[in-house]
Amino acid sequence: MSIWIVKAVVQKIISFLPRSQKINYLFQKYITKGVILTDEYFIDRLLHAQNHVNYFRKYSSITNNFNVLELGTGWYPVIPIYMFLSRSDKIYSVDISNLVSEENLKQTIAKYYQFYKNSELNKYLKEIDKGRLNVLFDCYHKQDKLKIEQLLNLLNINFIVGDARRLPLQSLSIDLITSNNTFEHIYPKILINILKEFNRVLKQKAIMSHFIDMSDHFAHLDKKISIYNFLKFSDKEWSLIDNTIQPQNRLRITQYREIYSKVGIKIVEEINRKGDIIKLKEIKVDKKFQNISDKELAISHSLLISINNNK
Repeated sequence: MSIWIVKAVVQKIISFLPRSQKINYLFQKYITKGVILTDEYFIDRLLHAQNHVNYFRKYSSITNNFNVLELGTGWYPVIPIYMFLSRSDKIYSVDISNLVSEENLKQTIAKYYQFYKNSELNKYLKEIDKGRLNVLFDCYHKQDKLKIEQLLNLLNINFIVGDARRLPLQSLSIDLITSNNTFEHIYPKILINILKEFNRVLKQKAIMSHFIDMSDHFAHLDKKISIYNFLKFSDKEWSLIDNTIQPQNRLRITQYREIYSKVGIKIVEEINRKGDIIKLKEIKVDKKFQNISDKELAISHSLLISINNNK
C-alpha cells in the first residue's frame, strides 16, 4: 500500500477521535516527522516572514508600531516572533485549535537564539530592532523561570483560539494580515467569510500577504506520487480521502482569484511558481478541473498581495 494512502487512512481515523489535533501532532511528530522544528522548516518560515514584511514595506508607509494578524498559528510561532523583531506593536495569531505548547514556544525562541549566534539570522532579518532582540534573548536566558503567558506578553504576541470568521478585534485595527500554507486547508465558503472578516478589521490601505501551497500535501511524504495526484479524484472520491484535521480544498489559482473578486479584494501582486506541466500531464485530471488551462492548473504555490480599499 502506498505511503500516502496509509497516512490518509490514519488521519481519517484520527479525525473522528476526541482530541484529534493532539493525536495528530503525536502521529506527525513520532511517525511522519512532520512537525519537528528543523533548521529547514525554520528557514522556510523565516523566508515567508521576510516576504510578508518586504511587501508590507513596499506598499505601506508604516515602518514600525504596526499591528499584525496571522491566520494559522501552527505548531511553532516563527512568524509572530519575526514580526516582534520587525517592530510590530501588537501581534495576533488565530487558529481553530491551540497548537503552540510552552515547549514549542521555547524551542522557537531557542532556534532564533541559535541562528543569531551563528550569524545566520541576518540573512533573513536585516533590520533587527536591537531592543527587541535583547528582549528575545532575555526570554531565552530566563525561559526556565517564565511561563508561556509571560513569554508571550514580553513578545507582544496574543494567541486567539477560535473561528477567524468572528475575530475578537476592533474594526479598522490591523495593518498587516498574513498566512502561510493555510488557505489550502480552508473550504471555499468558510474562506470567503474569513476574508470578509479580514476586510472588517483591516485599516484603510492595510496590506494582506498570503502564501498558498496548492500542491497535494500527501506528496510531501510520499515521493512516488506527484504534487498533482489529488486532481485526478472527483469531489465525491476526494471526500472519502480528505479529513478534518488537515483538509485540502484542492483550489487552483483561478479559483482563489474568483474568491478575492467576490469579496471585493484587489490583488496588486501575484507571485506564482509555474509548476511542472509535464508532471501534470502524467495524470488524468478530473472533469472538475478540465476547464482550467494546463499553465494555470500547474501553478503549485502562490503569494497573493492585496491592499485594502474598502473603507
